[in-house]
Amino acid sequence: MKRIIILILIMFFTTVPLMASEPETIKVDEVVVTATRYEEKLSSVPLNTSVITEEEIKNSTAQNIPDLLRAEPGIQVNDIGGNRRNITVDIRGFGETSALNTLVLVDGRRVNQADLSGTDWTQIPVDRVKKIEIIRGGRAAVLYGDNAAGGVINIITKEGAALNAGVGAVAGSYDTYKGNAYLSNSMDKLSYSVNGSYLSSDGYRDNSDTEAKDLGANLNFYPYDFIKLNLSTGYHKDKTGLPGALKESDFAAGASRTDTTNPYDFAEIEDYYFKGGPEIYFWKDSNIKLDVSFRERDVSTFSSFAVGEFSSDTEIKTFALSPQILLKNEIGHAGNSLVAGFDYQHAEEDITNDSLFFGSRTIGDFKLQKKNRGYYLHDEISISDDLLLSAGYRHDNADFTFDPGIPDSATIDENLYTAGINYNFYKKSYIYLNYAKSFRYPVLDELFSFFTSTIDTSLTSQRSNDYEIGLRHYFTNDIYAHVNFFRIDTDDEIFFNPVSYANENMDGKTRRDGVEISFDAKPLKWLELNGSYTYMSATIEGGQFKGNDIPNVPNHKTALSAVIDMGRGFTAALNGIYVGERPFISDFAGNFEEQENYLVMNGKLKYKWHNLTAFLDINNITDSEYSEYGVLGGYPLEKAFYPSPKRNFLAGVTVDF
Repeated sequence: MKRIIILILIMFFTTVPLMASEPETIKVDEVVVTATRYEEKLSSVPLNTSVITEEEIKNSTAQNIPDLLRAEPGIQVNDIGGNRRNITVDIRGFGETSALNTLVLVDGRRVNQADLSGTDWTQIPVDRVKKIEIIRGGRAAVLYGDNAAGGVINIITKEGAALNAGVGAVAGSYDTYKGNAYLSNSMDKLSYSVNGSYLSSDGYRDNSDTEAKDLGANLNFYPYDFIKLNLSTGYHKDKTGLPGALKESDFAAGASRTDTTNPYDFAEIEDYYFKGGPEIYFWKDSNIKLDVSFRERDVSTFSSFAVGEFSSDTEIKTFALSPQILLKNEIGHAGNSLVAGFDYQHAEEDITNDSLFFGSRTIGDFKLQKKNRGYYLHDEISISDDLLLSAGYRHDNADFTFDPGIPDSATIDENLYTAGINYNFYKKSYIYLNYAKSFRYPVLDELFSFFTSTIDTSLTSQRSNDYEIGLRHYFTNDIYAHVNFFRIDTDDEIFFNPVSYANENMDGKTRRDGVEISFDAKPLKWLELNGSYTYMSATIEGGQFKGNDIPNVPNHKTALSAVIDMGRGFTAALNGIYVGERPFISDFAGNFEEQENYLVMNGKLKYKWHNLTAFLDINNITDSEYSEYGVLGGYPLEKAFYPSPKRNFLAGVTVDF
């Protein structure tokens, strides 16, 4: 570990003198929309905020959005099945509940479901992505409400530009095949972008095969200079095998890393959404927005156990309405930006469960609903060109209903606050300080028991106090370093207690202390370097598990990457990610030794000639044997693993017309 940290420091500090050999270029300040729900400079946000750009996406070996997030500081990614289908993304160390504490947006539309299923990362293929904005910390809960205790990831899709079309084909290890096509155009008052793709793969392990179909479109219409009408939509369908974990006893009995003990388990999903609404611009870049969206998701699953089997058909319909107004004006000599809005979401879940345990079959039909309302107000005032103050407030309310259910409803309210300060101390360099109060509600199937049709009335929201201080310094226009310190104190954290076999509020406070360090440097025209290091301490401060670590949260994580322009159309990229030891999922008691650390290196060679682009990806170059995800399972409890793929290849070609 020390060698990796030293390597980061050497790579960073040696880039500074190299910069003198190249003339400095002029860059426009990066703009983000997620942090305040309107466009502003990155330097105005009092948080560790980062953007994955379209160019970075093209140079990466990523085949999905979580792959793009792996190298980001403060983020831990786990590919559970080894087939890029079932993936968890964790911001700021929430471990096995990461899917419920990381809010995911697509063009500002909430993706998280009202149940334990969390985020489906395959819903938006990477081919549609223009950029990704990452807002770490609980401040975003004031603007977006539930699920944002760890932070927010906003996936921004491509809009129409000049007339452009293209097709692509990919093939690789595990009989992986993918085809995609796109068309975009921008005319006088109309722009559009359409993208479709098909993916088929056997996966690394037995019963990890997947087949996926995707279609997406964005449409913008400008009837007048001050009015924009937008519509975005997406359709996704897939069927994927679920290989499950392999226990230590399975390996002792002769199982290989690619084997499965669940050869018939699967999940089949059909998902589509629509989002649209007007944007009206007026006085000094002020505007009014009205976003309306609808999503329907149908899921069929089958799983088998030693004592039986279980199948489920679930339909979730979600309607959302989000009116918002942004007012930009001046108070004396100070610039002021005030945003206020209302979020309404109604999720209705219809479930049919068919279970067979110990020879006894049970069929249950359930209807669960969640209605969520949130009112928010956020203000930023520029005291001077270098000093900015910000503060916000949100009142949030959720009504849950259950049929059948005893009782049949529950209501929870929350009040949230945030305050921050930014100071630009040298050119684009800035320092910031922020406090935020965040939360998350219990989801429908944490509150509700499908076995007894009862609601756990003792289960309440978890609440966090989030403190953050950081600095981003630009040594030159092309070299910067960012360091960020944070603390998250959480009361009543919601988790599944492996002792009581129930969803509960933690009986002791949890604390997450961390340091996130990152750098980006382009010392030469043909070379770009970036890297990050994260230290995270996630501990339970009281109660029955006092003194133990939060499962699946590593203390150390490091990432390094280099992109080299080799000339004559060739580009090479190399990246490595190190993840330290971490407790197994469900090991709150700390009874087992930790999961092993791992280091994975990936490479890409790309060639561009006129309208043709070809690439070769080599993943896990060193052919390491490792498991990103480990759990406790079986009876008696033992360690179980989800083996990750060994060395694999992917090659493809794209033609733009």
